[in-house]
Amino acid sequence: MSEGVKLVCADCGQANRVPAAKLASGPKCGVCGARLIDGSVKALDAKTLSKLTKTDDLPLLVDFWAPWCGPCRMMAPEFAKAAKALAPHARLAKIDTQENPEAAQRYGIRGIPALILFHKGREVARLAGARPAADIEAFVRSKVKVPA
Repeated sequence: MSEGVKLVCADCGQANRVPAAKLASGPKCGVCGARLIDGSVKALDAKTLSKLTKTDDLPLLVDFWAPWCGPCRMMAPEFAKAAKALAPHARLAKIDTQENPEAAQRYGIRGIPALILFHKGREVARLAGARPAADIEAFVRSKVKVPA
């Protein structure tokens, strides 16, 4: 990783630059004070998702889901486990396709749950269907360089 890592705050949308050596110490947004990396899954809107996918230097795995989707709800705790396991080397987020249909359309989501991995401004890979935490972690680690 380079000396400074660009991270967009999932809460306020502000871009931040964090020293790579400080990623594990829970860096906070310079504007709103929210933690940028805390091992949790952040809920995004379409605008914030777009900014994160274009700006973030860390890998970002996004779960496209909906509240009425049984498999999506079943996978949520597994996705949260994977978020903890991959922090601070990758961030995990989710976007509700029912609340943000434009995001689902923009990324060509045909079925949910759907996982899309972004890294340095581009889509790296996709994974369809509900998965256990170990599969989610393995997927990210196989597609981008993330320390174990």
